[in-house]
Amino acid sequence: MKIKVLTLIITVSSCLSLTFAQERTKDTIDDQVVNVIKPYTPTISDAFKIKDAPKLNDSNVVKKKEVKYNIFSIPVASTFTPAKGKAANVDKAKPVKLYDNYASLGVGTFTTVLGEVYLNHEINSTENVGGYFSHHSSQGGIQGLLLDDDFSTTNINAHYSQKLRDFSWKIDGGFDAMTFNWYGLPQNFFGQAEANTIDPIHTFSSFYLGGKLKFDDAIIKDGSVRFRRFGDDRNSGENRFVAKTSFDVPVQDEAINTDFYIDYIGGSFDNNFDNTSGIDYGNVTLGLSPSYQLKQDDLTVNLGVRFVFLNDTELSDNKFFIYPNISATYRLVDEILIAYGGITGQLQQNSYHDFANENPFVSPTLFIAPTDQRYNGYIGLKGKLSNNVSYNIKGNYFAEENKPLFRANDAVVGATEDYQFGNSFNVVYDDVTTFSVAGELSIDVNRNFTLGIQGEYFNYDTDDEAEAWNLPDITGSIFMDVQISDDWFAGASAVYVGERKDRLLLAGTLLDPTPITLDSFFDANVHLGYKINDQLSVFAKANNILDQDYQRYLNFPVQGIQFLAGATYQFDF
Repeated sequence: MKIKVLTLIITVSSCLSLTFAQERTKDTIDDQVVNVIKPYTPTISDAFKIKDAPKLNDSNVVKKKEVKYNIFSIPVASTFTPAKGKAANVDKAKPVKLYDNYASLGVGTFTTVLGEVYLNHEINSTENVGGYFSHHSSQGGIQGLLLDDDFSTTNINAHYSQKLRDFSWKIDGGFDAMTFNWYGLPQNFFGQAEANTIDPIHTFSSFYLGGKLKFDDAIIKDGSVRFRRFGDDRNSGENRFVAKTSFDVPVQDEAINTDFYIDYIGGSFDNNFDNTSGIDYGNVTLGLSPSYQLKQDDLTVNLGVRFVFLNDTELSDNKFFIYPNISATYRLVDEILIAYGGITGQLQQNSYHDFANENPFVSPTLFIAPTDQRYNGYIGLKGKLSNNVSYNIKGNYFAEENKPLFRANDAVVGATEDYQFGNSFNVVYDDVTTFSVAGELSIDVNRNFTLGIQGEYFNYDTDDEAEAWNLPDITGSIFMDVQISDDWFAGASAVYVGERKDRLLLAGTLLDPTPITLDSFFDANVHLGYKINDQLSVFAKANNILDQDYQRYLNFPVQGIQFLAGATYQFDF
C-alpha cells in the first residue's frame, strides 16, 4: 500500500513539472553566455617514421661470431741512421755598392769639355754636407760664320742639412757663370767688314743663397727663402727675393691647406735698344692660395682660389688679381683609366735671369714685366695599359696677357753696339691664347729597359703681334735606356721641334719686316757605356747624329755631329 502511494506521488509530481516547463518554454527563450576559457588549438598526431635500419626479427639471420686477436711485438735490430735535412741554398745576387760621390769628365769634337763632380758626406746620423760642380764649354767651329761661336757654362753649389726630432732644415748657396756670343750676324745685310768691328762676347754671372725648413707635425708644414743676384758684363743687374710657406688652417675638424709667398724683383739696364735712356723695373707680389680637398670613393676634388697683390715699385701702381685653382680626378677603371681636369691661373714673375737661361742671345735692353695667366683649363685621361705601360693624354687652353715672346732685334745701319746688327733678341709682350693637345707613353719593361715617348701640338692666337714669335707648332721627344748586360749600358734620345716664325728688319730703311719661317728639325743623340768595376766606368756619346744644320734661333745655326768620350768615377770619403 505504501509503495503504491509513493509511486502515485512521483508520477503526479513529474507531470506537474513537465507541464510547468512547457508553459515557460512557450513564453520566452533566455539568452545564454558562453565563456571561452582557452582558444581551440588543434594538434596533429605524431607521424610514424620508418627507420633507416629497421630491426629484423628473422630467425634466419646468422649471428656474427666475435673474433678476438692479439699482436705480438718482435724487436728488430737496425743500423740505419737518417741524415739531417739541409735547406737548399738560394742564389743571391751580389748587393750593388752605392757610392755617395762621383766625378765625371769628357772631351770631344769642337774642343768640347764636359765635367761634373757631386759630393755628399754624412757627418753623423742627422747632418749632411755636400756640393756640386759642373762645366760645359766648346771652342765652337760652326762653318760659314763671320763671328766666334764658343760658349761656356759653369755652376758651383754647396749645401748643409740637418734632421732634428720635429723638423729638418737645409741651407745652400752657389755661383753661376755663362759666356755666349752674339754670332748670328745676318749676312744678307752685313759682311766681314762689319763683323771685324763687333765684339760678340756676352757674359752672365749670378750668385744665390737660400734655405728650406720642414716640420714633421705642425700647423706650418714648410718654408723656404732664396735671394739671387744676376748681372752681365754690360752693367745690367737684377735682384730677386722669394719667400714661400705652406700651412693648414683648421676649420671644424677640417684642414684648409694654404700657400703664401712673397716675390720681389728689381733691376736695371744701362740703355734701351736705341741708346736713348736706361731701363729700370721692379715689383713686389704677394700671393695667398687656400684650398680644400674633397674625397668620395673614386672622386677627388681640390677646391681653391688664388689671391695675388701686385705693387709696381717703378710706376707706383697697385693691382689685385683673383684666379681659380680647381682640379679633380676620377678613377673610371681603377688604375687603368683615370679622368682628370681643372682650371687654374696665376701671375707669373718674369726675370732677366730666366730669359737669359732660355735664350742666351738676348740683348741687355729688355723690358721686364709679369705675365697675367688668367686661366689655364685642362682635361685629360691617364692610366696603365698594363703593369709596364702607362699613358697620359691631355688638352690645354691658355689665356695669357703680357705673354713674353722672343723676337729678333732690328739690324741698325751705323750700329754702335755689338748687339745692334740683327744678331740679338728682344722680348715683346702680347695677349695670347693657346690651345694644345699632348700625349705621353711610358714603357718600363724591367730594370733593364725603359722607353718614353711624348708629343704636343700647339695653336696660337695673338692680338697685336703678327705671329707667336719663336713658338713651335709641334714638339716631341723620345728616350730609351737599355742595360745590355751587367757591364754594358746604352741609351738614345731624340727631340723634334716644328716650324717657328720670326722676322728680319733693317732699321733706317723703307724696307718692310721680312717674315721668316724656321724649318723644323729632328735632333737625335746616342750614348754607350762600359762598367770596368764598381767604381769606374767609361762612356761615349754622339749628338746630332743626323748632322742636321738647323737653326736654334734665327741666324743662329747649331754645331753638326758631335762626338764625346769620357769616364765616371764613384767614391766615398
